[in-house]
Amino acid sequence: MNAAQSGRRDIVLAVDDTPESLSLLTDTLEGAGITVLVANGGESCLALLDEITPDLVLMDAVMPGLDGFETCRRIKREKLLSHVPVIFMTGLSETEDVVRGLQAGGVDYVTKPIVVDELLARIRVHLANARSAHASRSALDATGRFLLSTDRGGRLLWCTPRAERLLVDLLPSGGETPRFSAEVSQQFAALREEGAPQLLLGTGDGRRLEFSFVSSTGPDEFLYRLREASSPEQLLQQQTRLLQSTLSLTQREAEVLLWISRGKSNRDVSEILGISPRTVNKHLEQVFEKLGVENRASATARAVRILAQ
Repeated sequence: MNAAQSGRRDIVLAVDDTPESLSLLTDTLEGAGITVLVANGGESCLALLDEITPDLVLMDAVMPGLDGFETCRRIKREKLLSHVPVIFMTGLSETEDVVRGLQAGGVDYVTKPIVVDELLARIRVHLANARSAHASRSALDATGRFLLSTDRGGRLLWCTPRAERLLVDLLPSGGETPRFSAEVSQQFAALREEGAPQLLLGTGDGRRLEFSFVSSTGPDEFLYRLREASSPEQLLQQQTRLLQSTLSLTQREAEVLLWISRGKSNRDVSEILGISPRTVNKHLEQVFEKLGVENRASATARAVRILAQ
């Protein structure tokens, strides 16, 4: 659903030290059904962003005091603002200027004098992309998964709420966007580029967090899965509870199914759980009935699918 369909107008913040440029941008964007906020410099832009989060920022690159490049870098360092697309507007057109703007965090670069139709087309594209990215992240948040993304330098770009709860002790923000250490960032690079196994990091309270690389989601954004590493005993307990709750089994039935899914025979299970093979068989019969299956192979396949999720 776009802003028009939801009944909400898109909000664009225009940052320029020239009144004539701000007037042109305001008239153009308002005429296109976009709500316009204006700032006449980098400092006033950042002050305004403390109060409201726009859908997109149009940023003049060359301004007295805090220029557009540094203003953009500061925006991108803020976790709550890093997702907002920034389009640079400037009379600078050399390749190094364009590269500088993109390196600062801009998503696009238009040269002055501004061609109105081209600017509006670029704004619509980046607003649509931003909405799509936001929807994807919201969907991930809703699933309750432990996911996070960083840039190449180890700066945390975003994470799902559950991942944030695990990271809070590992990455104290100190009022700034959290960042992994240089050493850990190098280990993340090994996960991405060399197919290294999972990365384990310890927290101050003795917990261990396990990271695995999922995919690249942008030129400088990388997605990782996070989970709290458990001892073998804790893992057994977690898997037993998962089978028990998902399949409506008793604790003992879930324990029997778990060990059967690990390839253990009835006799093996009886020794592990301290019960007779006959009792193991009775529990299995109850498991088959509750799962609606006829044999241990089918029950094992069901258990494995659940545990692999």
